[in-house]
Amino acid sequence: MIKPPVFDKVLLALVVANIFALIVFHFVQTDVFQTVYAAEDGPAEWATIVLLFLSFTVLARQALRFAGAGERRAVVTMAVGAALFFFAAGEEISWGQRIFDWQAPEIITDNSFRSETNLHNLKVGEVKLVKVLFGNVLTVVLLGWLVGLTVLYSRSARVAALADRWAVPVAGYRHAVLVLAASVVIAVVDLQRKWEIYETIFSFVALSIFLYPQNGHVFARKSNPVRGDATVEPRDA
Repeated sequence: MIKPPVFDKVLLALVVANIFALIVFHFVQTDVFQTVYAAEDGPAEWATIVLLFLSFTVLARQALRFAGAGERRAVVTMAVGAALFFFAAGEEISWGQRIFDWQAPEIITDNSFRSETNLHNLKVGEVKLVKVLFGNVLTVVLLGWLVGLTVLYSRSARVAALADRWAVPVAGYRHAVLVLAASVVIAVVDLQRKWEIYETIFSFVALSIFLYPQNGHVFARKSNPVRGDATVEPRDA
């Protein structure tokens, strides 16, 4: 097992700190949680925005590097990932609306329960997309990537080869354990705006994965992508 770098330890220590904070606030039950810590445009939300943008830059840089090496599959994966994290960061700040204080288009305000320029606050009738598409569905997808792929990568040579060939960043077991722990705590604690902290935790974990994935050897190479069904021995970091 490769010893995690200091910066990775810092990122994951902050994940643990946020999980611990959720537990403490659950028992203390003070308004400080929703009015300061997890407040709209508060420290947790801004941490999420910065972390999402950092993940975007890491993935975009990898896309450019893979493009220079002629690794088309890896470019697709990195480009899609970069686009998703850029979109997520933009959604968090309502694409600049709350920063520059401009009005959202009427087509948005008429179909949004918060009148902000973003998709996750849109509604279809009385159905909120944030709960259906950006909540339940997205949670299942993310847990499949963060936990399911982590386990399969170390147990299936075929899955490992496929993940390496497409340059899919694979979480280490430390990431999977922290995500599961955070999910359990989020499900148990009784706190308003607790999902803001869950987003922050995910953002810390995601950046750690992109910088220090289980299959880091894939991203360290400069050329000669994995081809065919060649088996690469997985590494858990």
